[in-house]
Amino acid sequence: MFDLQPWQWGLVVFGALLIGVSKTGITGLGALTVAIYANILPARQSTGIILPMLVCADFVAVATYRRHAAWRYIGPLLPWVVVGIVAGYFTMGRINDIQVRRGIGVTLLIMVALHFWRRQRAGNEPIPHTLWFSALTGVLAGFTTMLANAAGPIMVLYMLAVGLPKLEFLGTGAWYFLIINLFKVPFSYHLNLITPATLQFNALLLPVVIAGALLGKICVKHINQSWFETLALALTLVAGVRLLF
Repeated sequence: MFDLQPWQWGLVVFGALLIGVSKTGITGLGALTVAIYANILPARQSTGIILPMLVCADFVAVATYRRHAAWRYIGPLLPWVVVGIVAGYFTMGRINDIQVRRGIGVTLLIMVALHFWRRQRAGNEPIPHTLWFSALTGVLAGFTTMLANAAGPIMVLYMLAVGLPKLEFLGTGAWYFLIINLFKVPFSYHLNLITPATLQFNALLLPVVIAGALLGKICVKHINQSWFETLALALTLVAGVRLLF
């Protein structure tokens, strides 16, 4: 469906691999795929292309970490995520790609700054799980995931802030993203972001996504909690700067 050069195909395949790895291993890498695809493919269409691959990787992640989910942190988020997704659905098409990217970039950089401030002031203690915190995170995550599949870094910060250990971090994220990504599918279809042509494109890349998810399961065994959090924050910072500029 796209006339891509060999090097562009290489990046597309690499991005598909990162989607799988991000779901079962190094959370945050998915934001880099968003940036890669938005630069190689038409930005609006890239969101519809990425979504089915995310869903596929989500199923692998749930199968791997389903027993480690902390549902007490998922439930309060979901109503607010729905609000954000609906807002993103109505916003789609009314602002241009540059405005969307810069808005998400600013949001991510602010959240990274707040997280570092919290670590300095509170000695890295988890923040209280309050209504305002769930509401803010949920709306931002829903809005950004509908516009650009960019909720990953926001949820990384949320799960780090509430102090989830590595396996609960992955299990909670697996269930959360499977639920919201499936919820987004009808909206993306209605916006003509998911079409028979984009699904054919997905079919070529799904084996790579699954391979990435299997690779991620190996990677996570060799990453300790401190390095895990630092890497997640660093990738979030990179993604925010990339989207902003």
